[in-house]
Amino acid sequence: MASHRKSRPAGTRVAGIRPPALATAALTSVALLSQTANAAPSEDGKPSLEEVEKKVDDLYRQAESATEKYNAAKEKTAKQRKRVDTLLDDVAERTQKLNEAREELGSFAAAQYRTGASVPDTATFLLADTPQDYFDQTQLMSRLTGRQKEAVDDYVTQQSETMRKRQEATESLETLTDTQSDLRTAKATVQKKLADARELLSKLTAEEKARLAAIERKKQEEAAREAAELARQQAEQQAQETAQPQETPSPSPSTGPTAPSAGSSYTTKAEKALAFARAQIGKPYVWGATGPGSYDCSGLTQAAWKAAGVDLPRTTYDQVNAGTTVPLSQAQPGDLVFFYDDVTHVGIYIGNGMMIHAPKPGTYVREESIFYDGESAIHSVVRPA
Repeated sequence: MASHRKSRPAGTRVAGIRPPALATAALTSVALLSQTANAAPSEDGKPSLEEVEKKVDDLYRQAESATEKYNAAKEKTAKQRKRVDTLLDDVAERTQKLNEAREELGSFAAAQYRTGASVPDTATFLLADTPQDYFDQTQLMSRLTGRQKEAVDDYVTQQSETMRKRQEATESLETLTDTQSDLRTAKATVQKKLADARELLSKLTAEEKARLAAIERKKQEEAAREAAELARQQAEQQAQETAQPQETPSPSPSTGPTAPSAGSSYTTKAEKALAFARAQIGKPYVWGATGPGSYDCSGLTQAAWKAAGVDLPRTTYDQVNAGTTVPLSQAQPGDLVFFYDDVTHVGIYIGNGMMIHAPKPGTYVREESIFYDGESAIHSVVRPA
């Protein structure tokens, strides 16, 4: 599995992207923001529209980061609860066996009492009705003694194992309590960040909301231009590779025709994943959701690739390691595109610089440029199968 960069200074390019027009585009976006938004706080001390936009975006980012932590804690809690249940069932079963072993020991003790096993052998011989009765009784006690030893050994073993399993169950319950605490903390963090973002937006006037929407449209238009440029570069690169003559190995008499390439297999799976993702377009983003009615970003990519028969981990932190990292210039439909240095967002690439993703609370699953938050936001591209 190829490694990926865990962090990347802001502005560093993703491998495989040539810089035409991107720097100019960035300057244009800044100019648009300066023209459209207030550059400084108003006289009444209220933050400028630009500051509000940045603050809201930051809050959504922080909420998404907390969402991935919530997803990880939720998954860990579910696994730990299952382990606790298994251990408790095991303890109950071992306790039952321990009780059975104890009962068996009791039956041997009663047998010894009835047969007078504690009486000396000489006395037993003298008290027997006939010598044959003595030998029959002695043979029986010999067998009882062997079985009794096995029963004692089994009892000691069962007791030791039961105590060990009870200790494991106690420790697992403590771990479960910790993960449940992490889960509650992450949930509270998400809710707080989203509430803060809603509060900021609620204070905007109708005019400010309209101007904010205009800024967002400008950003989307610029992102679409960057996606078109990437699509042009990829098409140019593909044309050059196609024009180069490539040797095709002849089938070996012993092996027969060449088997389908790994690329063909990946394409088939990617088509299934994308078909599923497209069918989810229009469904709402809900943090912590994995479908079928709503999704968060990693919940959508996990469900899409599951439809193709590939099991991805639940969180972006784990999904980024679940495949091979490839340059953005070589991205293929079905690849996962990760964002930000803390790897807190993911979308599924559909080609031509576009992706399907669940963006953030208040939005719906949609197709969008992978440059929706600027080129520097892209962390890496991973091929999961």
